[in-house]
Order: sequence, then C-alpha cells, then structure tokens
Amino acid sequence: MPFGWRVRAGLAALVIPVLIVFVPLDRLTRWLGKPAVTGASRLPDTLVAAWVDQLLHRLPPPWRHTCLKRCAVLYHLLRRVGREVELVVGVKKDESGALAAHAWLVLDGAPYLETGSEAQQEFKTIARFPEPAVNNL
Repeated sequence: MPFGWRVRAGLAALVIPVLIVFVPLDRLTRWLGKPAVTGASRLPDTLVAAWVDQLLHRLPPPWRHTCLKRCAVLYHLLRRVGREVELVVGVKKDESGALAAHAWLVLDGAPYLETGSEAQQEFKTIARFPEPAVNNL
C-alpha cells in the first residue's frame, strides 16, 4: 500500500475512534462524510481496509477494533475520494434475547468491504449516514 495512504489511514484510525466517544454519531458523520477532495489520489480500497483492521486490532481502548470504529474510519477515507458509500447501523436480538448492534458500509445498495456480508441481513437498520433525502412534496 502506498505510504501516503498508510499515513492517512493511520491518522484517521487514531483520531476518529476517540471522536466516536465524545461526538454524537449524526454530527460526526456529517464531518466525516465531507465531499471529495479535488485531485485526491485513487484509494486502494481493500488494502486500506486491511490496514485499518490491522491498526485497530493492535491498538488499546479507546481505539480497539469495533465494527463502528472500522466503518467510521473507512467511511471518512472513502467519502473523501468520492465514493458514495453509506454507513449503516443495525440491531437485532441475539440468541439470549440481548440486543446486539452492528455497523457496516454499503456501496450501490450492497455491503462493501465486509466479510460475511450475509450477516447484515439479520439486522434491522436503525441509522444510515448520510441520511436518505426526504421528499416533502
């Protein structure tokens, strides 16, 4: 992976997980999902996703890997290079009846950069960023 993308992904992986603790997710995703930067270089999506996963798995709390932290970092990096990716949060009840939550990325209506993407179908979507436009006609 190019050095520049390692640095960008590393910085995002250090800053964004901490912000998740202090900033409401709807406000944070507005900042993270800012439009593409003009002249942004091509993002090697799968390599960056693997790099972010490695970083977050090695770091201590509050950076430790969770699906939400991973998705927030990748959402930011992908949106900045013009990918129309969405960050989705869903919930379901697990086998014991406890509430479980999961976050994943969606591109063109399908899970993106996710392993076991069929698992997302079990979750009921409770939030989607950016929020879908509401037609007030």
